[in-house]
Amino acid sequence: MHKFLSLIYTSVSQLGYELIDLEITNRGKVLRVFIDKQNPVDSRDSVNIDDCTLVSNQLGNLLAVENDIDYDRLEVSSPGMDRVLKKEADFVRFIGERATVKLRVPIIELVVSAKTDGKEEKVTKKNFVGFIRGLEQGELLLDCEGAVYKIALTNIDKSRLNPVF
Repeated sequence: MHKFLSLIYTSVSQLGYELIDLEITNRGKVLRVFIDKQNPVDSRDSVNIDDCTLVSNQLGNLLAVENDIDYDRLEVSSPGMDRVLKKEADFVRFIGERATVKLRVPIIELVVSAKTDGKEEKVTKKNFVGFIRGLEQGELLLDCEGAVYKIALTNIDKSRLNPVF
């Protein structure tokens, strides 16, 4: 699998794109490759159908030569408006955008609320929706309704953009 992933990554990179994600479904018969531009102008600069066609043709030829890789269908796509955020550079690129973040280990915070008659209570929070404000020393700054959370990148299980329309 490592050799296969390395082949895909290298081929996509040589064409000027970034491998965002790779899904293998239906018992390995469907390969889904998600790509983006390596050096986008801004957060709205994304791949188009011509980019996907170019990468699909290249990968199709590459995989035809590699006889040990068995698949029925190859799909190449942009990561979409709700793209996954995995790397530090992803969070930097999308500062100011809204994102959904799910943690591996929940954050415990003390909250004062009317339902507890003004007393503090511990609340665990594992899922967040907020605006990316930046990164500081390996921590994501996420603004959730005015409260800015510092979330260690190593504690993020899944994250993706959550666009506002």
